[in-house]
Amino acid sequence: MQYSEFRPQGILKNYIQCYFVCGSDTTISTQDKVFASGHVEIMFNLGTSGFQQIRAGGLLKQPGIQLWGQTIQPFTFATGGRHEMLGIRFFPHTAAFFFEESIAEFNNQLIDFAEIGGKAALLLHSKLMETARLDRRIELVEEFLLFRLSLSERKLDKAALVNSIMRELTKDDFFENISAIASRYGVSSRYLQQVFLKYSGLSPHLFSKIARFQKSLHMVVEKDIPLTTIAHECGYFDQSHFIKDFKFFTGSVPSRFSPESSTDLSAALPN
Repeated sequence: MQYSEFRPQGILKNYIQCYFVCGSDTTISTQDKVFASGHVEIMFNLGTSGFQQIRAGGLLKQPGIQLWGQTIQPFTFATGGRHEMLGIRFFPHTAAFFFEESIAEFNNQLIDFAEIGGKAALLLHSKLMETARLDRRIELVEEFLLFRLSLSERKLDKAALVNSIMRELTKDDFFENISAIASRYGVSSRYLQQVFLKYSGLSPHLFSKIARFQKSLHMVVEKDIPLTTIAHECGYFDQSHFIKDFKFFTGSVPSRFSPESSTDLSAALPN
């Protein structure tokens, strides 16, 4: 599996974490696992013979344009044939600026984006298929994103508040001082949490758990770090709490976890 990332330009760099391309030249069918990351993604299938399928009681062929909502619990999908994907990865709190729908409705789902993006999304997909130049493909994607962003002007006045909440959430004492933080912004603590849920699709508590899990996940992949050290470094109360959360998000305890089950993780393994 080949994978590369590219940074957006202009105003979109405030909303899009990256564009990415991934694909395979092999005809062999492989299985892959996806774990909670805190991100919403859109993926365009630009291959002519490949397919992507998600395992949920069976294998189902997936749409050409895929909207991946917030993954909370792990799921498995299969990839077969030579294929090429172009993806858009939003920051945890910015996907809502591009949709009229509630972001939380997308949680744990892989959706046909054509049903949401309509004719404009289908036209973009067609144009992407017509050109092989990556720079042109990114230009087309950015034109599409800028148009959708322009339709959400009424939401943009919340951007500064949501960005500030995100910065606050990274602090260790966020939940202890949530009332004081809310007061500083002139809102109630309940409103602060509602705003975060609306724009990320996650409660502040769940997002914080996912962020902590992601940090622990990459430490587990390194193999040589004791579990007690990982638990401490990632802010867990103790090792048992760490193991419990890790199993919830991966379906496996850390000692039995295989990074090879995920393309993203296996790509990061040392040769």
